[in-house]
Amino acid sequence: MIKTKKHYTMIRRIVLISLSVILLTVTGFSQKARSKHSFALGTTEFLLDDSPFQIISGEMHPSRIPADYWQHRIRMAKAMGCNTISVYIMWNYHEQEEGVFDFETGNRNLSRFFKLVEEEGLWLIVRPGPYVCAEWELGGIPPYLLRIPDIKLRCMDPRYMEAAERYIEKLAEVIKPFQVTAGGPLLMVQIENEYGSFGNDRNYLERLKEVWTANGINVPFFTGDGPTTYMLEAGSLPGCAVGLDSGSRPEHFELAAKMNPGVPVFSSETYPGWLTHWGEEWARPDTASLMKEIKFLMDNKKSFNFYVIHGGTNFGFTAGANSGGKGYEPDVTSYDYDAPIDEQGRPTAKYMALRNLIGSYLPKGKKLPPIPEPIPSYEIPSIGLTVFSSVWDNLPQPVRSVQPKPFEAYGQDYGFILYTTELIGHKKGKLTVTDLHDYATVFLNGEFIGTLDRREGINTIDIPESNVERPRLEILVEGMGRINFAQYLIDRKGITDRVTLNGMTLMNWEVYNLPMDHKFIYELRSSNRNPGKKGIFFKGNFFLTAPGDTFLDMSNFQKGIVWVNGNNLGRYWNIGPQKRLYCPASFLRNGNNEMLVLDLLQTEPQIVVGFKTAE
Repeated sequence: MIKTKKHYTMIRRIVLISLSVILLTVTGFSQKARSKHSFALGTTEFLLDDSPFQIISGEMHPSRIPADYWQHRIRMAKAMGCNTISVYIMWNYHEQEEGVFDFETGNRNLSRFFKLVEEEGLWLIVRPGPYVCAEWELGGIPPYLLRIPDIKLRCMDPRYMEAAERYIEKLAEVIKPFQVTAGGPLLMVQIENEYGSFGNDRNYLERLKEVWTANGINVPFFTGDGPTTYMLEAGSLPGCAVGLDSGSRPEHFELAAKMNPGVPVFSSETYPGWLTHWGEEWARPDTASLMKEIKFLMDNKKSFNFYVIHGGTNFGFTAGANSGGKGYEPDVTSYDYDAPIDEQGRPTAKYMALRNLIGSYLPKGKKLPPIPEPIPSYEIPSIGLTVFSSVWDNLPQPVRSVQPKPFEAYGQDYGFILYTTELIGHKKGKLTVTDLHDYATVFLNGEFIGTLDRREGINTIDIPESNVERPRLEILVEGMGRINFAQYLIDRKGITDRVTLNGMTLMNWEVYNLPMDHKFIYELRSSNRNPGKKGIFFKGNFFLTAPGDTFLDMSNFQKGIVWVNGNNLGRYWNIGPQKRLYCPASFLRNGNNEMLVLDLLQTEPQIVVGFKTAE
């Protein structure tokens, strides 16, 4: 057969067409199956297909929701009257080690979440940071950056920007196919988050916008800030829609339009609930004022986003912290947020009221879709735990340090570090840890002598006299949530400066890394060489014939962490208000299940009961 130029051209076309079909199949997209739409910023309104469009959005975070439940939660938002889903994307959830990204496994699979939004016929708003706040560890910024001693965040520090631009480049590849300009559901992307509450580097905001654009993001952008003059001046950008956190009164919208004219203004965070810190009462805002606010937004056709419509859970070590007038305020594990859809995905009374209100604005003859059936939840009568091991029987090889350093200096981001030294010179008196981040149990010659607590401002303890020539001091430090808002964002963990005894700086420490990550927990050795010494692992097994959601009540324990089948459910603490940890069915299995508890203070085993509800 004679091979002609025409023949080769035909083969090349066939190959290209085949590759295109394969690509569309792999990504799950068929441009043919999609309806083309346009979305633009008018001078005062959003324009969908050239017509005014009111965004009614519900915010939820894929990182806080088991992937098995994504579709259920999206459908719940739709049934409440939302036409859009808004998502924060937590950078540090997708890049846990420098340069290693995960956008594919479990609830990190953003493409799958975006596809589900599209399949439900909803629009999408993406809020990717690099900083998001979100009551999430370090506001979503990777803590590996804190290993750089003099790093500055959320500005043009080249070391921060190099990492942020790498993240944007990787994430843009995930986002691009879902843009409305490509036939997808994505309407807008947020530039940073509430920057006017933090800094005034407009060059930084402009640069982020440039990087997104250079990486193929061509949908409209918006910023989000509080409705004050200084926040809007420092945080908004010309040509970007203005989000208000929150926009609840006419004067808020008027101010934003004055500060950044010629673009739409919307309420990017309308709060149906609020966050809760350890040691507080559950935050439960007034529903009547919320209903009044939503009525104002609906009557005036103002676009808005419920922050949050469904909160989910701060699994693992992801819960953040605030640093307000009360000092250090760590967030509880639950991110229920008193949201319309509760932590387990059920509609609340608030949900029903909002559904009725929003539904009343539908055109005649139109109805909201039915509310999805609830996810089953079960009781577990009793899980008997026994002593399995202790921190002290699972110490790694120590690192020697002239003075103690924070976690990050030892290449550790989360968990615990044990700092030990011998007392030479002063051997009793007032011990001061400067500065402790965040909670510590203190031992002298193996005997527990007390706790230190940054939340309470307690960083000193009396060291008693002992008859040991060189007493051994042990300080087991727990790093809790990193601050996620405002000026104290750089929040390294552990002992961040020094330890003194009666003013004398203590030197020559042995430091033990205890990250409590999957590898560490998997390699735990059963032992009982240190009976009764606080810092005990308890273990128990329970049998299930049909896994369902449950809430494990930790009221019989004091302070620690729970794992079920290797899944870290998060922290518990007897100061409340949270007593029960959410365990979704996806963490459980038919047959035998294993529960592991590390308690810093408990020495006697207790039982755990599983309940159907959080309270």
